[in-house]
Amino acid sequence: MHHDLSHPIETGIQTYPGDPAVTVEPAATHGTDGFHVESVECGSHSGTHVDAPAHTEPDGRTLDAYPVERFVFDALRVDCRDIGAREPIPARRVPDADVDLLAFWTGWDATWGTDRYLDHPYLSPAAAEACADRGFDVAVDTLNPDPTPSPNAGDDEPTGFEAHHALLGDGSLIVENLAGLGALDERFELRAYPLALPSDGAPVRAVGVDIDE
Repeated sequence: MHHDLSHPIETGIQTYPGDPAVTVEPAATHGTDGFHVESVECGSHSGTHVDAPAHTEPDGRTLDAYPVERFVFDALRVDCRDIGAREPIPARRVPDADVDLLAFWTGWDATWGTDRYLDHPYLSPAAAEACADRGFDVAVDTLNPDPTPSPNAGDDEPTGFEAHHALLGDGSLIVENLAGLGALDERFELRAYPLALPSDGAPVRAVGVDIDE
């Protein structure tokens, strides 16, 4: 079975604070033009998307440097639903597994579009380093593997995108804003093909596929 793990691209969807707003509106209509065309304006990290190393690493690769098969992952879901708002996912939660990608399942996608979505759990710097050291790509059902700025941020939280630097600096990829990880088995295939942008990131249609198919 195939499971859509993507948030729709719609006007006003939630973005990382300060990122470009998303607008989707008609540029041509059947009544006026005899056909319909949508104008879509968004940042490269809108909605469900993939980060390339160039996102945080000045000399990092952009998405066009990767073959398309690089965006198909043998994935393992890591249950972190017991970790609360703005709490770190510790390194001990990073398993030893023969997979390409760890998908950290926090359940935070249920708060998509609300202020609470900003206060998601995040990867501790040690957990991100452990993922990079073991060669894992990372996916999250949150806005960010690092803490996201909000009025509820604590003084003891990591700053400076430490998880991003650990992962992207090691050549790993990061998939953000997944939805619906609970519909999948623990082991699954993640397909997250980005738009063909020579960019630091791009929206994806993320699909989880049961491995027995």
